[in-house]
Formats: sequence, C-alpha cells, structure tokens
Amino acid sequence: MNGPARLLVVGSINADLVVRVPAHPRPGETVLGGDLAVHPGGKGANQAVAAARLGADVALAGRVGDDDHGRMLLATLRREGVRTEAMRTFPGSSGVALITVDDAGENTITVAPGANARFAPTDVTDLAPAIEAAAVVSLQLEIPLDTVRAVIERCEAAHTRVVLNPSPAVSRDVLTSGTLLRACDPLVLNEHEATTIAGDGDAREALKLLRALDPSPRSIVLTLGSAGALIAEADAEPVHIAAPPVTAVDTTGAGDAFTGALAWRLAAGDALPAATRYAVRAGAAAVRRAGAQSSYPTPDELP
Repeated sequence: MNGPARLLVVGSINADLVVRVPAHPRPGETVLGGDLAVHPGGKGANQAVAAARLGADVALAGRVGDDDHGRMLLATLRREGVRTEAMRTFPGSSGVALITVDDAGENTITVAPGANARFAPTDVTDLAPAIEAAAVVSLQLEIPLDTVRAVIERCEAAHTRVVLNPSPAVSRDVLTSGTLLRACDPLVLNEHEATTIAGDGDAREALKLLRALDPSPRSIVLTLGSAGALIAEADAEPVHIAAPPVTAVDTTGAGDAFTGALAWRLAAGDALPAATRYAVRAGAAAVRRAGAQSSYPTPDELP
C-alpha cells in the first residue's frame, strides 16, 4: 500500500497463553485444565488484526521484546496484513497475557506488560506523521497512560478522530484527568468498564452518568454483550443496536473485534450508528470460535 494508513491503532501486543478449565479457580484453589496454547494477542494487536480481516488499511504502533514471542507477534501482524512500520523491538520480554477460559466460554485475563510498558510519551513525536494522516486513531489502556494522553493530544492538534477503549478499566478520577476524554468520538466500553467508571446502575443509568462526566466524551458506545450496544451522540436519546443471535464458544477478544471493526468503519466514512451496527456483527461472529485473533471474521463470515 502507498501512503499512510487510514486507521492507526496505538496499543499493546502480547502473546496469549491460554488454558481451558471446567470452572475458574477460587482464591487458593488449584484447577486442572487442558493443554497450554500460545496465540498472538494484546488489545492493540487484536483490534488491528480484526480491522485487517475486514479489509481495513490499518497500521499498529506498539512495542515487542527481542524474544521468541516478539518474533512470532510481528510475523503474525504481517501475515494478517497489518502494517508494522510503527512497531519497535526492545531488548527483553514481550508482553504476555495469562488467560483461562471456562466451559461457559467466559474468560479471566492477567497481563504482564513486558515491552508494552516501554512505550514512552516521548515516542509519540515519531508517530506525528502517521497520526496526522490517519482518519481515525484507536487506543486502549494496556500501554502507559501518559503515552495514551500524548497520542490523544497529538490527535487533537491534527484534528484526527479518536476512538478510546478504557480497558483495563480505570476509576472515574483517572479517566477524567487531563486529556483522556474530551477528544473521544466515541468512548467505547463494556458494562464492567462503565460500572467501574460510573458506579452501580443498569446500562442506561451508567450511560447517563458517563455523558455527565467533566470533561465528557464527544460520543459513547456502550457494548452489552449478546444484547448489542447503546450509542449516545451529543444530546440525543441513546440508540440501541441489537446483536444477531449466536451461540457463544469463547468471548476472549470479542470486545476488541467490536472496537477494531467500529474504528475501521469510522475511518472508511461511516456514521457512528452504521459503524456500530457493523461492529456488533463482528463482535457476534468472534464469539462463535475459540481464541481471540483466530476467531475474527472476514466480511463474508458476518452474521
């Protein structure tokens, strides 16, 4: 491809170490699981691969270690068609996520950041041309928070649209400090993340509280799992987007499939409701297969 990417994902890239278990262990309990499987992952890489599978012109800016995991992760990105010119390799370990998946398809994830933690705010200067040329920049919170802030500030200066997924979930005070929210268009989060930020309440109550934050995001997409998503734009009433019915096998990475698809369709020029409808279909397709990136659909696989 010639020229900069239309969609720039700035975020984490990890090796996912996955074990299936009958049920998640309680504190102090040992559970015997299946064989260990190693897959490419990380929220940034997941979103970039999800978008690429759907035909996106997408680049990932991130950090890997000079270990076997790092070499595997870079090779996977290139094989999937994700641009890697903004990737950098550091001495040491790549990021690793320890994932357990139970028989109901629900997962728990613990992340050792590795090279992701070395993505410094000073590195953002080198990304300026890619940010300025992109239609959309998509971010998450698995890289240092100050780096995310620096990218958003650069996006604001360049008038580049920002999609932010505040995951792992952070407190309201963290999210409303500085520049994290004011450029988000949209802020994309699930019910757990919304509750962490807004407090108790159902989805619509959490959405109302999120819209009242100071500073507040320009728009919000609240994902509801099998129930689809809610969209809030400006002062308009929230719009519900239903999800197609599917049988869930594994929810790992489904939120990243949703966000990657959403960011890509926004970069391609879709309005937020149309982009969300497409993203809901991508997220639904992703839960039908095991794994994160391995579950991501191509356009002809969308329900």
